[in-house]
Amino acid sequence: MPATDEAWAAFVARYQVGAVVHGDVVSVVPFGAFVRIGEVDGFAPVREWPTPLEEGAVVPVRIAAIDADTRRFAVHPA
Repeated sequence: MPATDEAWAAFVARYQVGAVVHGDVVSVVPFGAFVRIGEVDGFAPVREWPTPLEEGAVVPVRIAAIDADTRRFAVHPA
């Protein structure tokens, strides 16, 4: 589900590329996982992680990219 306008605005106001935070793994797919930070889900590409992520895990992540136009962000291991 896409983030609400308010949730996305709060995310971009609070976080910048390079920020290290803890995220909740909410879904795992063959090519990576979706990690929730606050109320917004970002993508963790499988190629960046040394071990597979598991749904329900809380993991330290570094925000690698934020695309405000598409309301997407990517995370890598912290």
